[in-house]
Amino acid sequence: MPAFSIPTPAKRHLPAAIAAALAVCTLAGGLLGAVVADRNPVGSPALGASERCLALAIYFEARGEPFEGQMAVAQVVQNRVRDPRYPSSVCAVVFQHADRRHRCQFSFACDGKSDRARERPAWDRAVRLARLINSGPMRDLTVSATHYHADYVAPDWADHLSQTVKIGRHLFYRDGGR
Repeated sequence: MPAFSIPTPAKRHLPAAIAAALAVCTLAGGLLGAVVADRNPVGSPALGASERCLALAIYFEARGEPFEGQMAVAQVVQNRVRDPRYPSSVCAVVFQHADRRHRCQFSFACDGKSDRARERPAWDRAVRLARLINSGPMRDLTVSATHYHADYVAPDWADHLSQTVKIGRHLFYRDGGR
C-alpha cells in the first residue's frame, strides 16, 4: 500500500494540469499507483495497477454485457494504449479526462459517482477478464475500435468515425482512415 493516497472526492476536483501529471506518472511507485490503489473494490485479490484499471472499465462499462461485450470494451482500452494519439498505459487511457464531468470516453471515470464495485460476482468476472486480456495478444473482436457507445445513445462524435461492429448493447468505432 502506498504511503499516501488522494481521497476520491478530492480526485474529482483536481486541476487539469495535476490530473495530466497523474496520468503520466510511472505505475511503479508513482502517484497514479496511489490513485489506483484507492480504487480497490470489494476487497479484490492483489492486482497490478493495469489489471485493476482494466477491471474497473470492464465492470462499470460492460458488466451487464455477455462475455464478448466485456472483452470488446477491454479491447478498446488496449487499442487506445497501442494508438499514439492516446496515453500509453491502461490506467492513463481509462482515466483520461476524468476531471471533465461527463466528457470522457469511459463514463464511470467522470460521472461523479463512486468507483467502488459493489457486485462481487461481476467484479470477479471483470478481474478474470482483465488478467486474460493482459496475459497476451488475442483476436480483436472490435476490428481495431478506439471508441464505443451504448446503442441507446447517439453521441456527436459517432458521425465522424466508421462503425466496425455491434456487440451486445455497444456499437464500436474506429477512424475511417485507420
